[in-house]
Amino acid sequence: MTTQMDTFRYDDHTPRMFFLATVFWAVAGMTLGVLAAALMFLPVLNAFPWLTFGRIRPIHTNAVIFAFCGNLIFATVYHSMQRLLKVRTWSMGLARFHFWGWQAIIIAGAFSLLFGYTEAKEYAELVWPLDIAIVVVWLAFGANMAAMLKQRREAHIYAAIWFYIASWLAIAILHIGNSLSVPYSLLGSYSLYPGAKDALMQWWYGHNAVAFVLTTPFLGMMYYYLPKAANRPIYSYRLSILHFWSLVFIYIWAGPHHLHYTALPAWAATLGMLFSLMLWAPSWGGMVNGLFTLRGAWDKVRDDPVLKFFVVGVTYYGMATFEGPMMAIKSVNALSHYTDWTIGHVHAGTLGWNAFIAFAILYWVIPRLWKTTLWSPKLATWHFWVGTIGLLMYQISMWVAGITQGLMWRAFEPDGRLMYPDFIETVVQLVPMYWVRLGGGTLFLGGAVMLVVNVWKTIRSAPADYAVEPEIQVPRLVYDEEMAPGAVTAANTYDHLFYRVQGALSHGIHRALERRVVLLTVLAVLALSVGSLVEIVPMFAVEANVKPIASVQPLTPLELLGRDIYLREGCYLCHSQMVRPFRAETERYGEYSKAGEFVYDHPFQWGSKRTGPDLHRLGGKFPDQWHVRHMQDPTSTTAGSIMVPFPHILKDDLDASEIEAKMGALRIAGVPYTDADIEQAAGNVTRQAGAIAANITLQQGPKNLQDKEIVALIAYLQRLGTDIQWRPPVDDALSATGTK
Repeated sequence: MTTQMDTFRYDDHTPRMFFLATVFWAVAGMTLGVLAAALMFLPVLNAFPWLTFGRIRPIHTNAVIFAFCGNLIFATVYHSMQRLLKVRTWSMGLARFHFWGWQAIIIAGAFSLLFGYTEAKEYAELVWPLDIAIVVVWLAFGANMAAMLKQRREAHIYAAIWFYIASWLAIAILHIGNSLSVPYSLLGSYSLYPGAKDALMQWWYGHNAVAFVLTTPFLGMMYYYLPKAANRPIYSYRLSILHFWSLVFIYIWAGPHHLHYTALPAWAATLGMLFSLMLWAPSWGGMVNGLFTLRGAWDKVRDDPVLKFFVVGVTYYGMATFEGPMMAIKSVNALSHYTDWTIGHVHAGTLGWNAFIAFAILYWVIPRLWKTTLWSPKLATWHFWVGTIGLLMYQISMWVAGITQGLMWRAFEPDGRLMYPDFIETVVQLVPMYWVRLGGGTLFLGGAVMLVVNVWKTIRSAPADYAVEPEIQVPRLVYDEEMAPGAVTAANTYDHLFYRVQGALSHGIHRALERRVVLLTVLAVLALSVGSLVEIVPMFAVEANVKPIASVQPLTPLELLGRDIYLREGCYLCHSQMVRPFRAETERYGEYSKAGEFVYDHPFQWGSKRTGPDLHRLGGKFPDQWHVRHMQDPTSTTAGSIMVPFPHILKDDLDASEIEAKMGALRIAGVPYTDADIEQAAGNVTRQAGAIAANITLQQGPKNLQDKEIVALIAYLQRLGTDIQWRPPVDDALSATGTK
């Protein structure tokens, strides 16, 4: 019987657009990273309210994760899936909507963050209308993927596609689950979840954004592009099966390890730690599969910059997935958490793993998509070495800074006093390392600029007919080469039960599973759901996980406005609000934090980095006028401070027009504001603001601040940690001199 042949053309236009966007956003995101690194420790550069570290840092993280890495994911999925499935992009219209919709979301998100509109949740800062837009565009992307899978001419679904499917599913679940909020205006909303529950949801999302945006889709890329570049088959098919299912099942459990020793219940954090440790084995299995694919090709690695990038990228995947579980161990986390060590770890993964894999793919695929050769392999090699040196400078400086921080924070004198009672003493020690990081980041950016030059010159050398896509002829249904002779004939009776059983027994259960996309997808959803439900359901259903405290009351209207200013300016990026139950922290800050203190926080503000001291017990520690001076010029109260000044807060008028809507939204989220509270909100704002302004005047401060934003921010800061009675730290003399 004659095999029917199909003729079609690949859609290379869609991957081209996404690959070019990847190059653009790589340079844009890394430029913002270098700028943020400078703004963080050079206060003089924070010259404008919209150009401060608190505004630029979330734009940088979103640009690198969702613009640079996101566009690369889309480019490689559209490019590789067509070739693996022997099918053209299902809908060019959907693909174009996907491309332009994603770029619009990125640009809108950047401007909204620049002007202070933020959800204040790491990697999930975009405002609620953009959250909805992401869902719409993501569904368009998924529809194209699903239709390509349905129309495929290749029965066997290759390993790369398993990772693509799981990534799409996981990101959809995580984004929707974490982004649920109650809007109060066109751009403003409050997280639906309170306090400790919000913390669990955020790091269920945050850690798994790393897992299913920055890991699993990149592993799919590794499984396709590394064998292509090396011209060798993947090392082990069986190892890829173990790697895939272990990661999909285990990764989703690991998020709570970000919250060790916080007010999260210990069982959740311990569960996160245990599953983080389990990740070592499958992650290193993936690294071994990648590196062993190059066996017999090491001579080529010396001369080929593409393979150089792949080797270092896969090696950094192994390093990052060793360091991450190690940092999840409670005793290690006690030292590393809130320090620059975490920053070094994150950038080792994003620069060493994600960026180097991206550079390898771009150097390999762009000449092929434009039907030419790479303009300068020598320049690509220079890029490799400059990027590697910059990466090492960045990583090592943050290791040194982080370990220094952690050890100084917990150091005691022989007589039992804190060795470094003033937080600023630790900050001063880190400034040299921040210069090294800035240098390393600048070198890495310089390498990316070399990439741009090489790509531009390569594309310019393309022939005039590069966009003409050649015809491809394939059998209507093709099976992999490992099948027995006669498989093509058997394909004509594929639906016969006997053949299906025979195929499953001859080639393995997983081979049979790979031919059933719906079943594979259902199993992936189940694997993702188990860990999510085991952690989330008890946290929300069992009241004992968040024990109520009768004295804890909702914020006043003015304090709520101040909290929103705190979020707008990105204060949560440098300050935590979580005193851990360590002697060093209770001596420095006060009583350790309890889950019941945060039941009205939407979103939670426990933080993930301490460039400045913890603020949870700040209330009442300093007079109102101290805060005025501190916001206007931090060095006037703390010599050597690298904090961003906020003089505009003393000048900008306080906007209380949305206070009723804000309190109404919080009431929907569970905060017990009464009708009277909401009706009297405007009057209460005026009264409390007037009292604070009068205090400032009595303390020899500026007059007539009652209608300025500073009074709202002071109201919020003075409220922190005052709902419960606790023994204040013995530092009255230091407080009086303003040296804390």
